[in-house]
Amino acid sequence: MLTVRIPKKMEREIDILSKQRNVTKSEIVKEAISAYIKNLSQSPYETGKDLFGCDDSNIVDGSTSYKQNVRRFVHEKHSH
Repeated sequence: MLTVRIPKKMEREIDILSKQRNVTKSEIVKEAISAYIKNLSQSPYETGKDLFGCDDSNIVDGSTSYKQNVRRFVHEKHSH
């Protein structure tokens, strides 16, 4: 058993959310704490892996062939 004091505003927000989702306030708090603990236990890579490679270019290996890609870009730009 754990007792935690939270600000009134947060308690109202949890109350509203629990009513919207039709679950208890305890379930909302448990879910939030579980997500927090999971997030803390992840490595930086795991935390951001869904963001890697999300640029707008068609270059798949941008970090491993950076110099070659820059040379190709400059060449293409000046050859027109």
